[in-house]
Amino acid sequence: MKWQGRRKSSNIEDRRGQSAGGGRGISPMLLIPLFRLLFSKVGLVIVAVLAVVMFLTGTNPIALLQQFVGGEPQYAQSTDYQPSPEEQKLAEQTAIVLADTEDVWNKMLQGYREPTLVLFSDQVNSACGLASSASGPFYCPGDEKLYIDLSFFGDMERKLGASGDFAQAYVVGHEVGHHVQKLTGTMEKVNAMRGQLSEVEFNKLMVRVELQADFYAGVWAHHTQRATGFMEPGDLEEALNAASAIGDDRLQKQSTGRVVPDSFTHGTSAQRVRWFRKGFETGDLSQGDTFNATQL
Repeated sequence: MKWQGRRKSSNIEDRRGQSAGGGRGISPMLLIPLFRLLFSKVGLVIVAVLAVVMFLTGTNPIALLQQFVGGEPQYAQSTDYQPSPEEQKLAEQTAIVLADTEDVWNKMLQGYREPTLVLFSDQVNSACGLASSASGPFYCPGDEKLYIDLSFFGDMERKLGASGDFAQAYVVGHEVGHHVQKLTGTMEKVNAMRGQLSEVEFNKLMVRVELQADFYAGVWAHHTQRATGFMEPGDLEEALNAASAIGDDRLQKQSTGRVVPDSFTHGTSAQRVRWFRKGFETGDLSQGDTFNATQL
């Protein structure tokens, strides 16, 4: 894949080497009004109420105080964190792939909001909660951010046999596909079905969500290739191999030796390959309605 020297996205939030504290810190600028509040008559009443709440529920009183004075997420920066040259190369490549998705989706979707991509290591806090590297790359609709620990790409190569820079680009394109689903209202409709369907039926619905994200990744690759010619021989095969490697049937077979179709949430290897290829070959959004497709 020809990616060197091309535009990098500015929508990158680098949290590598930071620890996700899990709480929201109080800004030093808010300490003065906080102390004034605490030592006023009203403040003494608040403290008494908080003490009762803490005793009855075990709730952190500091967290409750922040409801009165506000606060921002706090992250402890590791000053000795030094990414390897290979990791920095992956970070640059990821920023360029994200820029490519911006170019495509800004043209295809009116009013497109560009998502932010968060690079993290070990664990991260998002609007969807605390996640570890073991969760793999994910998109959080609550904050419209993509989260990736770059070590995942090494695991993808070593454990799944999915190597190559275009395989890594496919992963980014897939997560951006979920962002497109958020903007087009698909995620909202799917979430509305939660609780109305059995677990098995909702799993089937989630498969269609994931396959559509694969299709959107193919659409992105189609239009970027037409605009830039960035693909090299073997790139398409890398993406198809990666799509196959993360099929539910293949992953279950590797981990347990059994395949349980009712538990699938992402689709089989064949289905993931089929929908990515369809997006890549057509580049036509109207071809990606996985929810009404009779055959996945």
